[in-house]
Amino acid sequence: MNFLKLFLRGIALLPGVIQAVEGLFGSKTGSQKKDAALAIVKSALNMTDALSQKQIVDANAFTAGLAQVVDGVVACLNASIWASAK
Repeated sequence: MNFLKLFLRGIALLPGVIQAVEGLFGSKTGSQKKDAALAIVKSALNMTDALSQKQIVDANAFTAGLAQVVDGVVACLNASIWASAK
């Protein structure tokens, strides 16, 4: 799978993963929920395979970028009707 497909698949997963993590870990801190969401998305992306195939050359930078995307998705969800539906 090329990198763009891998990346877009991860982005597409985020809203559902974040919503599920919120439901499961609602009483936990934001950073704990973020860590859980990152772990799920990284696992779903098979980051180990992507690293071994050299599609991701800097795992730390990729994870940091993914964390920023998670923050952005959470900000969007919190600013939407989704936040008031809880």
